[in-house]
Amino acid sequence: MDSYLIQVNGRGDHAPVLDVHLKSSGNTISSGKAKGRKPRWAVRASEMSKKTFNPVRAIVDSMKVEPNPKKAMISLSLGDPTVFGNLPTNNEVTWAVKEVLDSGQYNGYAPSVGYQSCREAVAAYYNCPEAPLKAQDVILTSGCSQAIELALAVLANPGQNILVPRPGFSLYKTLALSMGIEVKLYNLLPEKAWEIDLEHLESLVDEKTACLIVNNPSNPCGSVFSKSHLQEILAVASRQCLPILADEIYGDMVFADCKYEPIATLSTNVPILSCGGLAKRWLVPGWRMGWILIHDRRDIFGNEIRDGLVRLSQRILGPCTIVQGALERILRRTPPEFYHNTLSILKSNADLCYAALSAIPGLQPVRPAGAMYLMVEIEMEHFPEFENDVEFTERLIAEQSVFCLPATCFEYPNFFRVVITVPEEMILEACSRIQEFCEMHYQGAEGTQDMECDK
Repeated sequence: MDSYLIQVNGRGDHAPVLDVHLKSSGNTISSGKAKGRKPRWAVRASEMSKKTFNPVRAIVDSMKVEPNPKKAMISLSLGDPTVFGNLPTNNEVTWAVKEVLDSGQYNGYAPSVGYQSCREAVAAYYNCPEAPLKAQDVILTSGCSQAIELALAVLANPGQNILVPRPGFSLYKTLALSMGIEVKLYNLLPEKAWEIDLEHLESLVDEKTACLIVNNPSNPCGSVFSKSHLQEILAVASRQCLPILADEIYGDMVFADCKYEPIATLSTNVPILSCGGLAKRWLVPGWRMGWILIHDRRDIFGNEIRDGLVRLSQRILGPCTIVQGALERILRRTPPEFYHNTLSILKSNADLCYAALSAIPGLQPVRPAGAMYLMVEIEMEHFPEFENDVEFTERLIAEQSVFCLPATCFEYPNFFRVVITVPEEMILEACSRIQEFCEMHYQGAEGTQDMECDK
């Protein structure tokens, strides 16, 4: 039987050194002189790292273009409401964290799924008769992104597939591919305010489909599904026995003429992992506080999925304890006026942007109903000098210093996404520049035909 000898060598001013030897069949072999092995460096990146691919970063980083130095840059590309300082969080939210920090009671490790009292606070905030919740139904995470990652990791194995919206948030694909999970893209319909093409969705289901991702309200579309459409989605999930991963980080961020329905309130038989967090509604994305709400009234997930989520959460030992400690006060004391004011600003910006872009020949914006975005179709036949949306947006930066994300980032070419969280004057200036850009490059039917003849 093989055994190991560990000798501690050291004398004088030299620190002791561990010298490991392998003893086998009466012979002692120095670890550095093992027969049959020539030591060499062979450090390689893992397969998981090689499979990790962020399409937004890949496209944006490849856009080697300088803005027009004569015009100040206006970035309508980043989904961070804090960038321009016009949408600060509420004082109650800030004071809650200061109070916890001063208490000194939340400086240590928390349970990997979050403090029990904090899970109770989240459960109480979202609990309702249609979708009851208790503390054990809540897993606290490091932002909504980690909530999505854990939900995917517990529901799908390498070699299985998941159903993802197109256009949709790029992180779903990034996470899935890194885990060896195939992504199948189902279509959203711009002519129907980005409702799901249910027939296309159901045609993608096969024996290897592990779950359906539903993002409502939507990034990048700014759409909000009606109650009846959500019921149609649930009917497909029920018929196909598919659990739902609901990305509801923009939950309740809907404009006054619309109503948000958490998908779990509309079904008793479809098991749902709902992912959310503080980032958007409370305007603190950098605080990295998210959660998974487990809705499983028919006990379809059972202990297996719950236990799996607990084990997966132990990989990083939970989210920031300071923010956890502040959660109850944040959820309980943030005044309704704060939410109303935020939505009023977003709605005003959305209306301004939609009206301005609708008046520009060659562009077809889709009116948003919530979240922080709207999508704009580029009628590429009227801009024949540009090959695609990436080229269009590159030139928009170069000529007008306005940066919008090409929707190729969201698997939906020939559109671009506008972020509406910027100050009103910047929205108006950006739309004015976009109009100038389009008027310069737009070609009507005759111009397009002339160019075809020239070719």
